[in-house]
Amino acid sequence: MNPTKTRHSLLDAAAAVRFKRTFELINTHLYSAEERIRAQARAFDPAMEGYVSYVCGSAGKRLRPALALLAGGATGKISASHVDLAVIVELIHIASLVHDDIMDGADLRRDRPAANAKWGNAISVLLGDALFAHALRLATNFPDIEVCRRIADATAEVCTGEIIQTQRRFDLKLTTSDYYRIVEMKTAALFAVAGELGAYLSETTPEKIGALKQFGLKLGVAYQIYDDCIDLVGDEAEIGKTLGSDLRKGKLTLPLIFLLQSVKRDGDHEALSALLLDGAEEGHAKIVAMLGERGALRQAVAEAVRLTDEAVGVLEHLDDNRFSAGLRGVAEYLKALIRRVSPGS
Repeated sequence: MNPTKTRHSLLDAAAAVRFKRTFELINTHLYSAEERIRAQARAFDPAMEGYVSYVCGSAGKRLRPALALLAGGATGKISASHVDLAVIVELIHIASLVHDDIMDGADLRRDRPAANAKWGNAISVLLGDALFAHALRLATNFPDIEVCRRIADATAEVCTGEIIQTQRRFDLKLTTSDYYRIVEMKTAALFAVAGELGAYLSETTPEKIGALKQFGLKLGVAYQIYDDCIDLVGDEAEIGKTLGSDLRKGKLTLPLIFLLQSVKRDGDHEALSALLLDGAEEGHAKIVAMLGERGALRQAVAEAVRLTDEAVGVLEHLDDNRFSAGLRGVAEYLKALIRRVSPGS
């Protein structure tokens, strides 16, 4: 028996238990948010109701709503406003997924046909637009205009990050700084605003609000690195969504940037560049093999682990209670998932 593998398995099991207990803390509020998310279809014209019901009816990980609720509990008392925030950030996330699947040509999302695969791009792009608009309309119900402004800012960041990433497809000069800028916008912005506004709605101190914003930002970047690694080496049947789209669409994610850096001064650089620019399925296996051989996958995993550790460190600014412990549990569970991608990292 491999003692290292056994140790990782035990850590994974412990992290899973803590993660389950974390969700039990907010189960009532999360259930309420889930019911509200599914009910949003009724707010649309009957001609749209079926489309909205379909994309909102498949529960994902709900990490962003959970973060909003846990941030509220860690800094005060979870209120109806926190549930409202949870609903809004998840609707924005769902809208972004609808658009992502169109751009990536994905067929599968959460073990079901993606909206674009079911109805085509024309309806799907408008569906995503309608969900964005609806989420921002819900945000106007907050009496404090600053809450609505921050939600709108985060939504704009999500869209801007996606545009920049699209602009930079097949750009072999993309740097790690470029990558972090893109993912901080397109993914981490929603994590950050969930943590920030979860604390803000509890009327806590600026220090705690800032800490939870940073926690969300770091966790969001770590999650995107994990997702990018999974897109390269994951099992589509296990993950439940279309994988391999980053290579096909020329998205230079962190593992691929590290790989390019590792071959910069040797004979493999030209061959790897050709494979990345071609984007053909035939080259995927070669690239994946190089990711392992060159340690690029391991390096990306180590970066994601570092960010989850930093996120946990930020929580020192919070009071020690069961909800702040729950936030640590979320970070530790994500770290366990990340380490499964490349054991030993």
